[in-house]
Amino acid sequence: MPSNRDLPGPCLLCGGGSGSRIGSAWICETCGWRYGDVPDSDLPLPQIEVVYYLRYDRRVKIGTSRRPRQRLASIRHDELLAFERGGRSIEQQRHREYAAIREGGEWFTLDAELRAHITRLRAVGDPWQLYARWFSEALRA
Repeated sequence: MPSNRDLPGPCLLCGGGSGSRIGSAWICETCGWRYGDVPDSDLPLPQIEVVYYLRYDRRVKIGTSRRPRQRLASIRHDELLAFERGGRSIEQQRHREYAAIREGGEWFTLDAELRAHITRLRAVGDPWQLYARWFSEALRA
């Protein structure tokens, strides 16, 4: 039976600090990576495409990236609202869904409908924790 508590040290994949002990192994609570395992440096790292939702004042940018940390660092924003797994097709679908509130480019007015969509995405989990989990799953695959 797993017991939840602090990992012996930070997870090497996501930096998480808590996990579950299953038999002799520790599993990171944030990303699901086995504590102490190191990704094989001979293999290419997986690319996880995400659709991101960034708030700046009363507007939301809906964009996509394969390297969200780098991408978000280059965009002026107040808050990362959510990630949704997917690439251009999901991004374009969201742009069509919210076309009536488009302000220009990839920026949209944060109205009740868009806020509800973002709330549903946030209910699944913190964006960076979700990204860490998706990354871990891709490495294990």
